Amino acid sequence: MMIKDFGARVESVWEGLRPVTKKMLVGALEAKNGIPVNAPTQKFSYDTQSDWELSRLLFALDEQAKDTDVTNNPEKLSELRILTETCISVLEAQSESAEVFIQLAERALAKRDYKEIDRLADLLAHRFSVGEMCEIARQTTNAAIRAIAMETIALMPVEEILPSLDDPIYEDIARSALEMKAFEYESEEARRVLDHFVFDEIVDE
Repeated sequence: MMIKDFGARVESVWEGLRPVTKKMLVGALEAKNGIPVNAPTQKFSYDTQSDWELSRLLFALDEQAKDTDVTNNPEKLSELRILTETCISVLEAQSESAEVFIQLAERALAKRDYKEIDRLADLLAHRFSVGEMCEIARQTTNAAIRAIAMETIALMPVEEILPSLDDPIYEDIARSALEMKAFEYESEEARRVLDHFVFDEIVDE
C-alpha cells in the first residue's frame, strides 16, 4: 500500500502524523492482515493528539473515497477501504472523545449501518464518562445521536450523573437525563434527586 496513491490530501495528513501514530496504524493493518506483529509495536501511548490525528485522517480518507480516480480503480478503492476500516477500528478501540464519537456515529447513520450504531452505543456506555456523553448531546446537531447520548446517560447510575448537575454547561442535559431515568425507567432515586433539585431552585428564588 502506497499512501501517495490515495491522493495529495491523504498523503499530506499521513505525513503530518507522529511516528507513534503511524506505527500504531501499521501495526493494526498488519494484525488485520494476519501478519505477526512484534510486541513492542503494539505498545503505544494513546492520547488526545492521537484522536485528532486519526480523526483528520479519517475525514481525508472519506473525502478521497468520493474521488473518481479511486472509485474507478477497484484495487485502489479496496486498499483505501482497508486503511479506513483500520483507522475506524483504532478509534473505536481507544477514543473517549465526544468529537470522534459524533464523527463515527454520523458515518454509520449515513450508511444506515445499524449494527455499527449499536456497537457505538455499547462503547459509549462502557468507556465514556458522563461528562463526555453530555458533551456529545451538547455538540451534535443530529437528533439520533443526541437521543443515543441522552438514553445512555439516563441508564448510568445516579451518582455518576450528579456532578453534571453542578456544571452550568451540562446542567440542562443532566436534568433531562434524570427526568428520563425517573419517569421512563421508573427510578425512585432519580425522582428524589429531581425533587431536591427543584426544592433548591425554589429556595434560591
